[in-house]
Amino acid sequence: MHKHSIITLLSDFGLRDSYVAEMKAVILSIFPNVQIVDISHEVRKFDIRMGAFLLARAAQFFPKGTVHVAVVDPGVGTERRPIIVETEKSFYVGPDNGLLMLSAQRENIRHVYVIENRKYMLRCISRTFHGRDIFAPAAAYLASGIPPSELGPEIYDPIMPQFAKPKVLKNSIKGEIIYVDDFGNLVTNITDFDLKLLEIEEGDNIIVELGGEEVLLKICKAYGEVQTGMPLAIIGSCNFLEISVNQGNASKFFGVKDGEEIIVYKLGNRLLRVEA
Repeated sequence: MHKHSIITLLSDFGLRDSYVAEMKAVILSIFPNVQIVDISHEVRKFDIRMGAFLLARAAQFFPKGTVHVAVVDPGVGTERRPIIVETEKSFYVGPDNGLLMLSAQRENIRHVYVIENRKYMLRCISRTFHGRDIFAPAAAYLASGIPPSELGPEIYDPIMPQFAKPKVLKNSIKGEIIYVDDFGNLVTNITDFDLKLLEIEEGDNIIVELGGEEVLLKICKAYGEVQTGMPLAIIGSCNFLEISVNQGNASKFFGVKDGEEIIVYKLGNRLLRVEA
């Protein structure tokens, strides 16, 4: 057994009810030596995109072998599958609804398993609380050293949501806003790696199509590189491209919220936009 295993928890359960405590109780009953870390339980109800972003943001900083449990599960009790995603670094446990994939694909997915072995679930499984009855025990057994293949068969068709990967074309990148933070910054699913594929880097100017408008923005190193109240692009603290306004609210400035499309063009390639 691993002595220093970590399980993280993320959900839309909130903290008023006892749901999170029940999941922790199940985990500790199976594997008392595990360390449990809460990423967030304040994901907007049923908002898979927001949960996926917060998971991807936090997971990259945890050590190798961490088991991440994420439960934003509007399809609980339906035919949607409970899955384990094994990457080169971590395990992800949760519903097969795309929630796990933004983070998992950044760590290179090795295998995906569907959780079917009743031996590794609670005896009584509710239709409404798979977080406690299926995902929590699965995570505890994984953290204690049980191989994921013991929990169920490998599958090859997990749901990969559109927001998990932007579309990189010859002269543009088509992505979407995956999160709006408390400052109104528009976090996209476009990474610094995607930008490098178009030979775009910090300090460059880009044309951004957003909310029906086109705007010329500089990819800045700091918000203060533009005047107060002016928009800019910046690579955020977890390597996603963000559209911001210095000391302002980009969501209000552009009239854009999460889920909306964004297209980035390298300056000089603007006339080739027909590809997008």
